[in-house]
Amino acid sequence: MFTKSTSTKQSFSKGSKHGKSSSSFTKESGVSKRRHEHRRRTQSVTNVSTASSPTAASGISPIVTLVIGPEQRIFAAHDDVLTRAPYFVNVLKYSAESSTKRIALPEESPEIFSSVLEYLYKGDYFPRLVHNKKRNTWEMEPSEDVRGSKSESTIYHHSSEGPLLKDTVIYCAAEKYGLEELKRLALRKQGLQCGVQCSTILSSARYAYAHTPETDSKLRAHFLALIIRSRSTFKRSGTMQLEMFNGGTQLFFDLFVALCNHVDDVGAQTSPRTNRYM
Repeated sequence: MFTKSTSTKQSFSKGSKHGKSSSSFTKESGVSKRRHEHRRRTQSVTNVSTASSPTAASGISPIVTLVIGPEQRIFAAHDDVLTRAPYFVNVLKYSAESSTKRIALPEESPEIFSSVLEYLYKGDYFPRLVHNKKRNTWEMEPSEDVRGSKSESTIYHHSSEGPLLKDTVIYCAAEKYGLEELKRLALRKQGLQCGVQCSTILSSARYAYAHTPETDSKLRAHFLALIIRSRSTFKRSGTMQLEMFNGGTQLFFDLFVALCNHVDDVGAQTSPRTNRYM
Protein backbone atom coordinates (compact mmCIF):
# COMPACT_ATOMS: atom_id res chain seq x y z
CA MET A 1 0.00 0.00 0.00
CA PHE A 2 1.41 3.36 -0.93
CA THR A 3 0.41 6.99 -0.46
CA LYS A 4 1.95 10.19 -1.68
CA SER A 5 0.74 12.01 1.42
CA THR A 6 3.23 12.83 4.17
CA SER A 7 0.62 12.20 6.86
CA THR A 8 1.87 10.05 9.71
CA LYS A 9 -1.37 8.09 9.75
CA GLN A 10 -0.49 6.26 6.56
CA SER A 11 1.47 3.06 6.99
CA PHE A 12 3.01 3.20 3.53
CA SER A 13 4.20 6.03 1.36
CA LYS A 14 5.47 6.29 -2.13
CA GLY A 15 8.30 8.42 -0.91
CA SER A 16 9.59 5.76 1.45
CA LYS A 17 10.03 3.25 -1.41
CA HIS A 18 9.54 0.35 1.01
CA GLY A 19 8.53 -2.90 -0.58
CA LYS A 20 9.74 -1.78 -4.03
CA SER A 21 11.79 -4.46 -5.66
CA SER A 22 13.41 -4.91 -9.01
CA SER A 23 12.77 -7.86 -11.22
CA SER A 24 15.05 -10.82 -10.49
CA PHE A 25 14.93 -12.14 -14.05
CA THR A 26 15.56 -10.32 -17.31
CA LYS A 27 15.51 -11.18 -20.95
CA GLU A 28 19.33 -11.16 -20.99
CA SER A 29 19.57 -13.96 -18.41
CA GLY A 30 18.63 -16.60 -20.98
CA VAL A 31 21.07 -18.34 -23.37
CA SER A 32 20.48 -17.96 -27.09
CA LYS A 33 22.02 -19.89 -29.95
CA ARG A 34 21.14 -17.13 -32.40
CA ARG A 35 23.58 -14.55 -33.67
CA HIS A 36 24.36 -11.49 -31.60
CA GLU A 37 22.87 -9.09 -34.17
CA HIS A 38 19.61 -10.96 -34.41
CA ARG A 39 19.37 -11.15 -30.62
CA ARG A 40 19.70 -7.38 -30.37
CA ARG A 41 16.91 -6.90 -32.90
CA THR A 42 14.73 -9.36 -31.00
CA GLN A 43 15.47 -7.56 -27.75
CA SER A 44 14.37 -4.21 -29.19
CA VAL A 45 11.07 -5.72 -30.28
CA THR A 46 10.65 -7.27 -26.83
CA ASN A 47 11.20 -3.89 -25.19
CA VAL A 48 8.33 -2.41 -27.19
CA SER A 49 6.11 -5.28 -26.10
CA THR A 50 7.20 -4.80 -22.50
CA ALA A 51 6.25 -1.14 -22.58
CA SER A 52 2.73 -2.01 -23.69
CA SER A 53 2.34 -4.91 -21.26
CA PRO A 54 4.47 -4.40 -18.12
CA THR A 55 2.73 -7.07 -16.08
CA ALA A 56 3.43 -9.87 -18.51
CA ALA A 57 7.11 -8.90 -18.93
CA SER A 58 8.19 -8.17 -15.36
CA GLY A 59 5.62 -10.08 -13.32
CA ILE A 60 4.98 -6.92 -11.26
CA SER A 61 1.39 -5.76 -10.92
CA PRO A 62 0.76 -2.24 -12.28
CA ILE A 63 0.10 0.59 -9.87
CA VAL A 64 -3.35 2.14 -9.57
CA THR A 65 -3.63 5.76 -8.41
CA LEU A 66 -6.56 6.60 -6.14
CA VAL A 67 -7.80 10.10 -5.32
CA ILE A 68 -9.57 9.92 -1.97
CA GLY A 69 -11.93 12.30 -0.19
CA PRO A 70 -12.86 15.96 -0.66
CA GLU A 71 -9.22 16.92 -0.01
CA GLN A 72 -8.12 14.64 -2.88
CA ARG A 73 -5.49 12.70 -0.97
CA ILE A 74 -3.43 10.52 -3.30
CA PHE A 75 -3.01 6.81 -2.65
CA ALA A 76 -1.46 4.08 -4.76
CA ALA A 77 -1.98 0.32 -4.70
CA HIS A 78 -1.07 -2.68 -6.81
CA ASP A 79 -3.74 -3.76 -9.27
CA ASP A 80 -3.71 -7.40 -8.16
CA VAL A 81 -4.17 -6.38 -4.50
CA LEU A 82 -6.88 -3.83 -5.18
CA THR A 83 -8.91 -6.27 -7.26
CA ARG A 84 -9.33 -8.57 -4.29
CA ALA A 85 -12.33 -6.31 -3.69
CA PRO A 86 -15.13 -6.98 -6.22
CA TYR A 87 -15.93 -3.26 -6.42
CA PHE A 88 -12.53 -2.46 -7.93
CA VAL A 89 -12.70 -5.38 -10.35
CA ASN A 90 -15.68 -3.70 -11.99
CA VAL A 91 -14.17 -0.20 -11.86
CA LEU A 92 -10.81 -1.22 -13.32
CA LYS A 93 -12.47 -3.23 -16.06
CA TYR A 94 -13.56 0.03 -17.69
CA SER A 95 -10.09 1.59 -17.40
CA ALA A 96 -8.22 -1.40 -18.84
CA GLU A 97 -7.58 0.41 -22.13
CA SER A 98 -6.09 3.45 -20.39
CA SER A 99 -2.31 3.71 -20.01
CA THR A 100 -2.69 5.24 -16.53
CA LYS A 101 -5.14 3.73 -14.07
CA ARG A 102 -6.76 6.35 -11.84
CA ILE A 103 -9.81 6.04 -9.58
CA ALA A 104 -11.54 8.91 -7.77
CA LEU A 105 -13.47 8.25 -4.55
CA PRO A 106 -14.51 11.76 -3.41
CA GLU A 107 -16.91 10.54 -0.70
CA GLU A 108 -14.43 8.20 0.99
CA SER A 109 -12.46 9.10 4.11
CA PRO A 110 -8.66 8.88 3.64
CA GLU A 111 -8.23 7.38 7.11
CA ILE A 112 -10.83 4.70 6.42
CA PHE A 113 -9.46 3.91 2.98
CA SER A 114 -6.00 3.55 4.50
CA SER A 115 -7.40 0.86 6.82
CA VAL A 116 -9.11 -0.88 3.90
CA LEU A 117 -5.84 -0.97 1.96
CA GLU A 118 -4.01 -2.24 5.03
CA TYR A 119 -6.54 -5.07 5.26
CA LEU A 120 -6.13 -5.92 1.56
CA TYR A 121 -2.36 -6.16 1.95
CA LYS A 122 -2.09 -7.70 5.43
CA GLY A 123 -5.45 -9.30 6.23
CA ASP A 124 -6.08 -6.94 9.18
CA TYR A 125 -5.94 -3.26 10.07
CA PHE A 126 -4.49 -1.39 13.04
CA PRO A 127 -5.10 -1.98 15.87
CA ARG A 128 -5.05 -5.69 15.08
CA LEU A 129 -7.17 -8.41 16.61
CA VAL A 130 -5.04 -10.85 18.64
CA HIS A 131 -5.90 -14.12 20.35
CA ASN A 132 -5.20 -14.43 24.07
CA LYS A 133 -4.25 -18.09 24.45
CA LYS A 134 -4.40 -18.06 28.24
CA ARG A 135 -7.95 -16.75 28.37
CA ASN A 136 -8.96 -18.16 24.97
CA THR A 137 -10.43 -14.81 24.01
CA TRP A 138 -9.94 -12.27 21.24
CA GLU A 139 -8.53 -8.89 22.22
CA MET A 140 -7.32 -5.70 20.59
CA GLU A 141 -3.59 -5.13 20.50
CA PRO A 142 -2.30 -2.01 22.30
CA SER A 143 -3.58 0.97 20.33
CA GLU A 144 -0.16 2.58 19.99
CA ASP A 145 1.88 1.78 16.91
CA VAL A 146 5.66 1.64 16.47
CA ARG A 147 5.78 5.38 15.78
CA GLY A 148 4.14 6.11 19.12
CA SER A 149 0.91 7.46 17.61
CA LYS A 150 -2.27 6.29 19.28
CA SER A 151 -5.14 4.88 17.27
CA GLU A 152 -8.48 6.40 18.23
CA SER A 153 -11.67 4.35 18.26
CA THR A 154 -13.56 7.27 16.68
CA ILE A 155 -13.01 9.42 13.61
CA TYR A 156 -14.44 12.62 12.21
CA HIS A 157 -16.10 12.05 8.87
CA HIS A 158 -16.99 14.84 6.45
CA SER A 159 -20.56 13.53 6.16
CA SER A 160 -21.22 13.65 9.91
CA GLU A 161 -21.25 16.53 12.38
CA GLY A 162 -20.00 14.47 15.31
CA PRO A 163 -17.50 11.65 15.84
CA LEU A 164 -18.23 8.17 14.49
CA LEU A 165 -16.99 4.78 15.55
CA LYS A 166 -14.14 3.93 13.19
CA ASP A 167 -15.14 0.26 12.93
CA THR A 168 -18.66 1.28 11.90
CA VAL A 169 -17.35 3.32 8.99
CA ILE A 170 -14.95 0.53 7.99
CA TYR A 171 -17.85 -1.95 8.03
CA CYS A 172 -19.84 0.32 5.70
CA ALA A 173 -16.81 0.71 3.41
CA ALA A 174 -16.43 -3.07 3.33
CA GLU A 175 -20.10 -3.32 2.37
CA LYS A 176 -19.48 -0.95 -0.53
CA TYR A 177 -16.37 -2.76 -1.77
CA GLY A 178 -17.80 -6.26 -1.33
CA LEU A 179 -15.39 -7.42 1.40
CA GLU A 180 -17.45 -9.77 3.58
CA GLU A 181 -14.54 -10.90 5.76
CA LEU A 182 -13.62 -7.28 6.51
CA LYS A 183 -17.21 -6.67 7.60
CA ARG A 184 -16.98 -9.54 10.08
CA LEU A 185 -13.62 -8.28 11.35
CA ALA A 186 -14.86 -4.71 11.84
CA LEU A 187 -17.98 -5.92 13.66
CA ARG A 188 -15.94 -8.10 16.01
CA LYS A 189 -13.60 -5.22 16.80
CA GLN A 190 -16.50 -2.87 17.45
CA GLY A 191 -17.96 -5.38 19.88
CA LEU A 192 -14.80 -5.03 21.99
CA GLN A 193 -15.19 -1.27 22.39
CA CYS A 194 -16.36 0.08 25.74
CA GLY A 195 -16.99 3.43 27.37
CA VAL A 196 -18.42 4.98 24.20
CA GLN A 197 -20.58 8.08 24.63
CA CYS A 198 -24.30 7.91 23.84
CA SER A 199 -23.99 10.64 21.22
CA THR A 200 -21.26 8.70 19.39
CA ILE A 201 -23.31 5.50 19.45
CA LEU A 202 -26.37 7.25 18.06
CA SER A 203 -24.48 9.13 15.33
CA SER A 204 -22.73 5.88 14.36
CA ALA A 205 -26.03 4.01 14.29
CA ARG A 206 -27.52 6.69 12.06
CA TYR A 207 -24.48 6.45 9.75
CA ALA A 208 -24.80 2.66 9.66
CA TYR A 209 -28.45 2.87 8.64
CA ALA A 210 -27.60 5.37 5.90
CA HIS A 211 -24.79 3.25 4.42
CA THR A 212 -26.04 -0.33 4.68
CA PRO A 213 -28.90 -2.03 2.81
CA GLU A 214 -32.17 -2.84 4.57
CA THR A 215 -31.20 -6.51 4.39
CA ASP A 216 -28.20 -5.96 6.67
CA SER A 217 -28.67 -8.16 9.72
CA LYS A 218 -25.36 -7.62 11.49
CA LEU A 219 -24.33 -4.01 12.10
CA ARG A 220 -27.88 -2.68 12.46
CA ALA A 221 -28.77 -5.43 14.91
CA HIS A 222 -25.58 -4.71 16.85
CA PHE A 223 -26.66 -1.13 17.50
CA LEU A 224 -30.21 -2.11 18.43
CA ALA A 225 -28.95 -4.66 20.95
CA LEU A 226 -26.43 -2.17 22.34
CA ILE A 227 -29.07 0.51 22.92
CA ILE A 228 -31.46 -1.96 24.53
CA ARG A 229 -28.78 -3.27 26.89
CA SER A 230 -27.94 0.31 27.89
CA ARG A 231 -31.55 1.55 27.92
CA SER A 232 -31.26 2.93 31.46
CA THR A 233 -28.57 5.31 30.18
CA PHE A 234 -30.20 6.17 26.88
CA LYS A 235 -33.60 7.02 28.38
CA ARG A 236 -31.89 9.85 30.30
CA SER A 237 -29.92 11.02 27.29
CA GLY A 238 -30.78 14.40 25.83
CA THR A 239 -29.10 13.32 22.61
CA MET A 240 -31.47 10.36 22.38
CA GLN A 241 -34.47 12.66 22.73
CA LEU A 242 -33.12 15.01 20.07
CA GLU A 243 -32.33 12.18 17.65
CA MET A 244 -35.80 10.70 18.04
CA PHE A 245 -37.36 14.12 17.54
CA ASN A 246 -35.37 14.72 14.35
CA GLY A 247 -36.14 11.24 13.02
CA GLY A 248 -35.39 10.74 9.34
CA THR A 249 -34.15 7.19 9.74
CA GLN A 250 -35.49 3.65 10.05
CA LEU A 251 -33.38 3.23 13.18
CA PHE A 252 -35.98 4.25 15.74
CA PHE A 253 -38.82 2.15 14.36
CA ASP A 254 -36.51 -0.87 14.35
CA LEU A 255 -35.54 0.01 17.91
CA PHE A 256 -39.21 0.15 18.92
CA VAL A 257 -39.82 -3.31 17.39
CA ALA A 258 -36.72 -4.72 19.07
CA LEU A 259 -37.79 -3.32 22.44
CA CYS A 260 -41.27 -4.84 22.04
CA ASN A 261 -39.73 -8.21 21.26
CA HIS A 262 -37.43 -7.86 24.25
CA VAL A 263 -40.35 -7.09 26.57
CA ASP A 264 -42.31 -10.05 25.18
CA ASP A 265 -39.36 -12.38 25.73
CA VAL A 266 -38.86 -11.20 29.30
CA GLY A 267 -42.59 -11.51 30.01
CA ALA A 268 -42.67 -15.05 28.63
CA GLN A 269 -39.81 -16.08 30.91
CA THR A 270 -41.20 -14.57 34.12
CA SER A 271 -44.94 -15.27 33.82
CA PRO A 272 -46.37 -18.72 34.69
CA ARG A 273 -47.35 -20.89 31.79
CA THR A 274 -51.02 -20.91 30.90
CA ASN A 275 -53.04 -23.62 29.29
CA ARG A 276 -53.31 -22.55 25.68
CA TYR A 277 -56.52 -24.60 25.27
CA MET A 278 -58.38 -22.57 27.91
